[in-house]
Amino acid sequence: MATNWGSLLQDKQQLEELARQAVDRALAEGVLLRTSQEPTSSEVVSYAPFTLFPSLVPSALLEQAYAVQMDFNLLVDAVSQNAAFLEQTLSSTIKQDDFTARLFDIHKQVLKEGIAQTVFLGLNRSDYMFQRSADGSPALKQIEINTISASFGGLASRTPAVHRHVLSVLSKTKEAGKILSNNPSKGLALGIAKAWELYGSPNALVLLIAQEKERNIFDQRAIENELLARNIHVIRRTFEDISEKGSLDQDRRLFVDGQEIAVVYFRDGYMPRQYSLQNWEARLLLERSHAAKCPDIATQLAGTKKVQQELSRPGMLEMLLPGQPEAVARLRATFAGLYSLDVGEEGDQAIAEALAAPSRFVLKPQREGGGNNLYGEEMVQALKQLKDSEERASYILMEKIEPEPFENCLLRPGSPARVVQCISELGIFGVYVRQEKTLVMNKHVGHLLRTKAIEHADGGVAAGVAVLDNPYPV
Repeated sequence: MATNWGSLLQDKQQLEELARQAVDRALAEGVLLRTSQEPTSSEVVSYAPFTLFPSLVPSALLEQAYAVQMDFNLLVDAVSQNAAFLEQTLSSTIKQDDFTARLFDIHKQVLKEGIAQTVFLGLNRSDYMFQRSADGSPALKQIEINTISASFGGLASRTPAVHRHVLSVLSKTKEAGKILSNNPSKGLALGIAKAWELYGSPNALVLLIAQEKERNIFDQRAIENELLARNIHVIRRTFEDISEKGSLDQDRRLFVDGQEIAVVYFRDGYMPRQYSLQNWEARLLLERSHAAKCPDIATQLAGTKKVQQELSRPGMLEMLLPGQPEAVARLRATFAGLYSLDVGEEGDQAIAEALAAPSRFVLKPQREGGGNNLYGEEMVQALKQLKDSEERASYILMEKIEPEPFENCLLRPGSPARVVQCISELGIFGVYVRQEKTLVMNKHVGHLLRTKAIEHADGGVAAGVAVLDNPYPV
């Protein structure tokens, strides 16, 4: 994809002036992060990094990503309800990966006791890159689906105004008009509000499980503010707070500080280092409760890389979504090559192929939060070490997506504006709500475009690598 902004990117003086205006507008719009020096304070904040110009995205791929999101919602929900599929799929992984094993233990405990929750809420984000095909045309390929703490819906709602402003400063009003309106925070709040309403207790609260040091608080506040506008109150607590002040009554209703909780929204709990023994106990308490969890433990497990790899096997989608051939076809069209590394002939073959052509593959552990994947020489070394070990079952191998690089200018606090070769990743936010066995909401609610310099193989905005962006449909 050629860039529309080519000539503008050549004029260094103009870029610097534009960058100053863009940063001021980002601050005015609330595209904010707390600083790494003061991650617990909102008294000193900075702008979240972003691109100076919106990046070109083929309209057809944007439409395809939106069209398949409701299918992905259905698929995640189907996986989360299929205990046999989860157990079979994760059986080799939980032997080698302690984090997935602990999540799975909670899942088993809750199943054994009987699930108290009757309302189920999914706030997902499915992420894609644009694979360069042999004929040069781009194709939409899924990287992963995030089923826990899918972030940046709040800040993505505020970046369109920044790029419209930049283009308007350049008197490109027609181009400014092409930047899509986007408000994921409103849609995500709609899902939480629906789950809260179905819970059926007007005085109950929404509990947001927050990290102690949360730089991305303004992203979360955007959703909280949308809920408050509907007269739904949110309290923020850490896992530690829950273990000290959380309790269940005889009906397994959840209380925190004596207040009933209708919905638990996790913005923590997706990485091993976020759990102490106390935090695992708090997670179990929350999971055993009648409150709607976003996600419940089965839905978090449905977002693991191992499940993603297993879904790409022939016949799996048909088994999970019976009688829905159109949905299956839309889903399958977005799948990249995914390969099991379980001990055995299939895993041996995948390792041999990756060692023979390392540039074609990515090695992925069962982790969220960015910055975990291995590429190139690092991947080769890891595979050589893992080859004869059962630990390899805690990884999957994925075909490496090769998008067409383009130029843009990345703006970061404390760094000069610089034009670099970039690639983008498109995320679509999806929301679904199920009561018992009835799906009462299933929708897509907006998008997130993140762009990074091609020198960085892995990592998102929170990991300090990618920056916020907007699609410019072409």
